[in-house]
Amino acid sequence: MNLKLARGTRISSRMRPIVALGAIPAMMHWGTAAALAQDGQLQGIATTGQVGDLIRIIGADYVDIRALMGPGVDPHLFRASEQDVIDLIDSDIIFYSGLFLEGNLGEVLEQAENRIPVTAVSAGVPEDQLIQPEDDAFYGNPDPHFWFDPTLWSFAADEAARALSEIDGDHADAYVANAESYKAQLIELDEYAMAQFSRIPEQSRVLVTAHDAFGYLGRRYGLDVVGLQGISTATEAGVRDVQSIADLLVANEVRAIFVETSVPERTIESVQVAASDRGWEVAIGGSLYSDAMGDEGTDEGTYLGMMRYDIDTIVAGLIGEEAE
Repeated sequence: MNLKLARGTRISSRMRPIVALGAIPAMMHWGTAAALAQDGQLQGIATTGQVGDLIRIIGADYVDIRALMGPGVDPHLFRASEQDVIDLIDSDIIFYSGLFLEGNLGEVLEQAENRIPVTAVSAGVPEDQLIQPEDDAFYGNPDPHFWFDPTLWSFAADEAARALSEIDGDHADAYVANAESYKAQLIELDEYAMAQFSRIPEQSRVLVTAHDAFGYLGRRYGLDVVGLQGISTATEAGVRDVQSIADLLVANEVRAIFVETSVPERTIESVQVAASDRGWEVAIGGSLYSDAMGDEGTDEGTYLGMMRYDIDTIVAGLIGEEAE
């Protein structure tokens, strides 16, 4: 059976999980509202921190959600442990981002769908609003980093509410209401981002990062985005990439480039050195949250807080001031 993954998601023979689900007892079955834990909560698993935060908000008191991937974990490279697989299959519902972001989990998610509901929150995003990389750069799939456009993340909220309502109809009204409330916060975030990015001089609106995760942010707010690596961190940057980006920095007098919390700093520091060799000193403007969020319990450990931090850090770096 083929898993109905989010549009464009493909399972590559090169992207196999460490643990096969054949070792999981066959007695495990679809979770339903009738199979809730004793405290009345649905037991859910999310892949990434962003998805986990979304489900905590939409599910509120009715869902106990755990994210597999913590701070600093790269979803492009993540492989499930044996315990991760057991936790996935033992849950009532699974949420993942989709669009091949979690490439190594493809087979795990496909087989899990035989036992429990599995939902890609990206499934609700209109196809014509997804970015299609040039030259088949991401295995023929759309850019999966759609959460960097809050207007697209609102579709994920609707998809989460739909999936939770389907498995737990008794609380459907609450899930829908929570999604609507959250979407209002996303509108405020979008307006904040528009105002902040408008402060950057037009020539300086060039965002250089370790990998190409910020395409949706750039499209929404008028930034030219350049990633040293491609859309997936599984690809390697070459010397030619470093040199061409250094030339771009000099030509546009870009003040800052940015590292990412889930990608080694050396991937962007080489660009800084190459620019210096050309007589242009460019600063490391800060460390951005891209594929992973911050520590739990901090503002950056939430989607809204992560986004505001990234927005403020990018703006401060590109206009040459300290981030607040």
